[in-house]
Amino acid sequence: MSEQPRRPRKPGKPYRRPQKDPVRILAFEALRAVDERDAYANLVLPPLLRKAREAGEFDARDAALATELVYGTLRRQGTYDAIIADCVDRPLREVDPPVLDVLSLGVHQLLGTRIPSHAAVSASVELARVVLGDGRAKFVNAVLRKVARDDLDGWLERVAPPYDEDPEDHLAVVHSHPRWVVSALWDSLGGGRTGIEELLAADNERPEVTLVARPGRATREELLGEEAAVPGRWSPYAVRLSEGGEPGAVEAVREGRAGVQDEGSQLVALALANAPLDGPDRRWLDGCAGPGGKAALLGALAAERGAFLLASEKQPHRAGLVARALDGNPGPYQVIAADGTRPAWRPGSFDRVLVDVPCTGLGALRRRPEARWRRRPEDLDGFAPLQRGLLRSALEAVRVGGVVAYATCSPHLAETRAVVADVLKQRPDTDLVDARPLLPDVPALGEGPDLQLWPHLHGTDAMYLALIRRTA
Repeated sequence: MSEQPRRPRKPGKPYRRPQKDPVRILAFEALRAVDERDAYANLVLPPLLRKAREAGEFDARDAALATELVYGTLRRQGTYDAIIADCVDRPLREVDPPVLDVLSLGVHQLLGTRIPSHAAVSASVELARVVLGDGRAKFVNAVLRKVARDDLDGWLERVAPPYDEDPEDHLAVVHSHPRWVVSALWDSLGGGRTGIEELLAADNERPEVTLVARPGRATREELLGEEAAVPGRWSPYAVRLSEGGEPGAVEAVREGRAGVQDEGSQLVALALANAPLDGPDRRWLDGCAGPGGKAALLGALAAERGAFLLASEKQPHRAGLVARALDGNPGPYQVIAADGTRPAWRPGSFDRVLVDVPCTGLGALRRRPEARWRRRPEDLDGFAPLQRGLLRSALEAVRVGGVVAYATCSPHLAETRAVVADVLKQRPDTDLVDARPLLPDVPALGEGPDLQLWPHLHGTDAMYLALIRRTA
């Protein structure tokens, strides 16, 4: 971005050209893309970092700092907004979004990192001079100097409502979640204070990168030979990369024999594959297969048994991603672009069916922190008909004695148990299967027969799974 025109010099204050800081400029550009284009940081940031490395502007430490600035600022946006609001003389909605982005980056450096206060303020003011101009840089300087007068705990005591007066508002400010999300997660945990603060805190932690060794194509032992690799907690195919581990540097990932996949997603696929059937086990269906992670694992597991996998995805470009993920699968499979609510297959033709339905994504807020600020309670009403329609179609697709897995990356009760209960009311020919014994090494899966994974308990995304057997 070009620099602002020079302002007239004041006597005794020689003009000083703003110093460009490529790390903070890149972080600012990523935040602007998230705000202006509704982009996701996990999609915007990697190409920006790659371009900076190729240009010789970044080393590994620079990339790590830029990543922390972007994700940390997005995760703590609600908390930082409350603090900034206390330091400005106007409503936040009247502060230009680019200015607010620079301020938020500065507040994160002051309150969320070990960067010294003077350096955090100075770097943020220089960034403001480069991307906003001198006038706004003075405003940024004034606000950040106010913020620097206290630490995070001190600010939270000032801006967060007392817990006893309004617990949901208190948790929303302290843990930087919208109030309605706090309420929904609290309900999903079953009420009571136990677990809610741990869950909200876990949502604000940077998730580990987890790989999956696709059976028949790679082994966990091979992946464990990589630098910074340790075994997964629950899945026999999972390997975690410690901080700084780069999936693209792993040969098996580059070749498609392994992939990046949260351990919760692996467990959903394993539970379906391990579910007992009445009758043959020859045809499997992934009815919402994009972008292909679960389909690739299911395809590899099916191949071990000589079973066929049909992977269906409505959006053609996402069906292409599924085909890429399955390319090289050792067993028979087919990828099609089809609407799962209007099946392109005969009823009762599959033994195992997975529908990992579109949802609000409230279970993956660690990975997509900006999603918490974009979602609204009314989004639930938009997803509800699709989720129910996909589950109904899945139950039509499975044969008598076969099993359907209904999965979603959201713990919201309106997207999990409410969907299953509503659909099964109309299907007396079905029974819920207790999914918990299928993952015997995983603790705290809930009261059953469905199961719920949690970031604070399992280190996974908050995946939900219900297994349903067709009985007649």
